[in-house]
Order: sequence, then C-alpha cells, then structure tokens
Amino acid sequence: MPDPTALATVVADRTTQDVVVLHVSGELDTTSSSELTGPLDNHVVAGARAVVVDLGGVRFLGSAGLEALVLGQQRATKTGVEFVVVASSRAALRPIEATGLDSVFTIVGSVDEALARYAG
Repeated sequence: MPDPTALATVVADRTTQDVVVLHVSGELDTTSSSELTGPLDNHVVAGARAVVVDLGGVRFLGSAGLEALVLGQQRATKTGVEFVVVASSRAALRPIEATGLDSVFTIVGSVDEALARYAG
C-alpha cells in the first residue's frame, strides 16, 4: 500500500514473468526520487525482459527524478533489460525533452503501447 504522505509513489505491476510496469505518481524531486530508485534497483535485473516506467501520474518531474530515470536506463543497458518510459503528459514530457533525454529513452504514449512491444 503506498504511503499517502509521500510526495511520490511507485506501484509495481508484473504483467508477465519478465515484464514489470512501474506506475509512478506524484512529484519526483530531490526528496522523493528514492521512491523510484528503489523499485528500479529491484526490477532492473538480469533475466528480466523489460521494465516499463509509467509516468502517467507524475505531476512534477525534477532533476532528481530525471537522474533516477537515467540511472535506471544505464542499469538496464548493463543488464540487457529493455527500459521503456511511458510519458504523454506535459509534466513528464517537458523536462525529458528540455534536457534532451528524449533521445536517450525509448518513450511511448501509453502502457498499452509499451506492452504491445512484448506481446506474443
């Protein structure tokens, strides 16, 4: 159960044995980015096929939140795990695009679109 007093929450949803969706909501900043780094450390592991980070519920994405995503991407690359970011809201897309990270991350518009990559 997510902590209702936390600025950000992350709920893991294992859609298949080897694909995990991390649903992020709230504000990802210096005080709350660890809410994302912990689950990324737990799920971006050898043997996993993909980790999908759903930023659909994010109201604010600060530099510490971006750093958590970059570290997750780097870890995924090292372990052979695909790393997909779901971002369609202005709150999530704007900081990613402003920093040029849209050329680093695989970004899709919905969780369904991300999961379609692994169907079949």
